[in-house]
Amino acid sequence: MTKGAPSTPAVPLDPDGKGLGPFPPACTTAGAAGLGWNLLAEDVSLPVAVLYESRVRHNLAWMQRFMEAYRVKLAPHGKTTMSPTLFQRQIDAGAWGITLATAPQTQAAYRHGIRRVIMANQLVGKANMAIIAQLLRDPSFTYFCIVDSATNAAQLGRYFGDQGLTLPVLIELGPPGGRTGVREPAQLREVAAEIARWPALALAGVEVYEGVLQEEPDIRAFLRRAADALRELAAAGRLRRNGPALISGAGSAWFDVVAEEFSQIDIGAPLDVVLRPGCYLSHDVGIYRSAAERIQARNPVARGMAPGLLPALQVWAYVQSMPEPGRAIVALGKRDAAFDAGLPEPARHYRPGAPAGARPLPAPPQWKLTAMMDQHAFMQVGPGDDIAVGDMIAFDISHPCLTFDKWRQVLLVDDDYRVTGVAPTYF
Repeated sequence: MTKGAPSTPAVPLDPDGKGLGPFPPACTTAGAAGLGWNLLAEDVSLPVAVLYESRVRHNLAWMQRFMEAYRVKLAPHGKTTMSPTLFQRQIDAGAWGITLATAPQTQAAYRHGIRRVIMANQLVGKANMAIIAQLLRDPSFTYFCIVDSATNAAQLGRYFGDQGLTLPVLIELGPPGGRTGVREPAQLREVAAEIARWPALALAGVEVYEGVLQEEPDIRAFLRRAADALRELAAAGRLRRNGPALISGAGSAWFDVVAEEFSQIDIGAPLDVVLRPGCYLSHDVGIYRSAAERIQARNPVARGMAPGLLPALQVWAYVQSMPEPGRAIVALGKRDAAFDAGLPEPARHYRPGAPAGARPLPAPPQWKLTAMMDQHAFMQVGPGDDIAVGDMIAFDISHPCLTFDKWRQVLLVDDDYRVTGVAPTYF
């Protein structure tokens, strides 16, 4: 939601979704905090995905301070959570807009109040174009998509011209062997010339995704190539957006390097530098923790902002069976948590019925998932460990994007495990 747009509405809790307890039929997300649920009191059904409110607040503030230090703008990638409730939190914390990946994602965000979107993807196909055309008829809605071929530019120019609409576009650059994006200077000039042929297209600037590269020197060289391309387009008079030109990049792993490189660009005209990390809101203990440790160690701004980003997302589940010594079967599976970047890690252990005020304890280091099926996880435990059927285990995860998309709603909880809200998702 951009400032001044309608607020994200409360929506009914999903009675068919997982991770909720029994609730009144008319209850909405806005009323969830009033239900008095507490995770440790078993008021919600497990497995359940939860976000810790204090850590979410910390991560929101941390990233906004980082962006402001470099005088760049933040448009976090919404595909991570696909939760307009969380989008609103990001906008309220100072984000410039939201990044999305598809036309249906953009439509879902728009319906919940988002009014500025970068679609970091090519807009291809008539039905997808029709969705965006419908949204562009609202003058309060600002939208950019990316283009990397003359063919796509012609398709967009023809369609939006027939609709009597102007479509702002960014030329995407990509590294050889990477994903999408223009590879060579000749291709850049070809795409820019094709965009210029169509009155319905307004070239706003340049976009990149550096995350397909692995080494910092390669990433910096790629970003400098993007800066050179933007200067070339500006010098040739190709940029024709009504407003500042735009250059955008940065996934969740290398946003510090992108900020360092892009914040130095001068094209002799107003320029918005927009970065798009999405996983910072929840963070994780896997692929993004290692990136954050690198950033905290080497970036001068991050070093002055300790502590850094904190993992805010966990999935809680019950021990379901103890079929043999050394093995516990947990009611957590591939339908509940990401497993592509490492299996979930046991983090906390709690036995329901513990004395009042008892807190979850750290999971013993020897507890480890060895395999996951659709609805079950195999957990290695030590001989004589104090673990029983019905115990509750909190799991840290790696790669939050592919955990969020397994949930229709994610619970927000405070430091005492009381449910303070529900964030519906729209995957």
